[in-house]
Amino acid sequence: MTHADSDRTLTIDGREISDSAPSYVVAEIGHNHQGDLDQAMHLFDEARRAGAHAVKIQKRDNRTLYTREAFDKPYENENSFGPTYGLHREALEFGRAEYEELIAYSRRVGVTFFATAFDLRSADFLAELDMPAYKIASADLRNLPLLRHVASFGKPMVISTGASTLEDVKRAHQAVGEINPQVALLQCTAGYPAAWEELDLGVIATFRELFPDTVIGLSSHDNGIAMAVAAHTLGARIIEKHFTLDRVMKGTDHRFSLEPQGLRKMCRDLSRLYVALGDGTKKAYESEAAPALKMAKKLVAARDLPTGHVLGAEDVGMKSPGDGLPPYEYDRVIGRRLLHPVTEDQSLTFEMLEDDSQPALAAVRRADVA
Repeated sequence: MTHADSDRTLTIDGREISDSAPSYVVAEIGHNHQGDLDQAMHLFDEARRAGAHAVKIQKRDNRTLYTREAFDKPYENENSFGPTYGLHREALEFGRAEYEELIAYSRRVGVTFFATAFDLRSADFLAELDMPAYKIASADLRNLPLLRHVASFGKPMVISTGASTLEDVKRAHQAVGEINPQVALLQCTAGYPAAWEELDLGVIATFRELFPDTVIGLSSHDNGIAMAVAAHTLGARIIEKHFTLDRVMKGTDHRFSLEPQGLRKMCRDLSRLYVALGDGTKKAYESEAAPALKMAKKLVAARDLPTGHVLGAEDVGMKSPGDGLPPYEYDRVIGRRLLHPVTEDQSLTFEMLEDDSQPALAAVRRADVA
């Protein structure tokens, strides 16, 4: 694989993420579990089956996170799980018992589980559960108190950068880095779904240049799977995609989330890409030998020629298969004298030609032929 020499590494739950590693795939479940523990476990299992390395949900302390007005705002629509926005959020929230069950289940099925901390209380809640990593949402990129607090836990942090400027990203990176160097930055466009022309995948390269010791990734809210492959090629090594069991389920995130088949295809394509990029060394493979022989050319006599004939351009042809002198030897053949007769299409060899140990003489002959 083509890898830039770099020290950028991040280890989450024992798995190293680096330029020389495959993309680390995070299935962002968010609240697509709909507050149902069994459905969350089903999502964990399907994500693991699809090839994701990690699953992630979101943690909010809703009554302290939102203003009273925001919490009590009526929220009666087809995607609502409660009459107010706060109660809607509460219906989707898991408590300690559910988190402990999900931690145990993730270990049983073999997938890493962590969560986004949306506020200080939620961060402490997750810290008490000893999460292997912490996600910071785009909306908190400017929230330095939260960033510093989570950084103090000394665990890997994955930070999305949607709806922000480069100055916002630099500020957040510096604030975290002064406390905890275990950080990854994800290019993100906080559209739901994000428009293709607003994905700005080129920012991945910008981040890699500006933050040479930091793992860079992509949190993509687009509706497809191809951008993950493009992102890896550009240097992203964490790919986060929203994940659901069914896009038509109740909730606002399902419509731009991947279903199990889509996540499986994305993980498959990323795995294929990782091996397909190679190590940057140009090679000729044994698997290419037969077709190369069949299609390649060799130097042959273009017609019947007698002993002593000096080969000219009209005397030498290039024909398949390529089981003789390759055409790059053409200049070494032209102007040399035949030691015995040859027939049309007969492969030319140096053994049938007069010794070319006198370069000046050979050059004269080639000039004469020309």
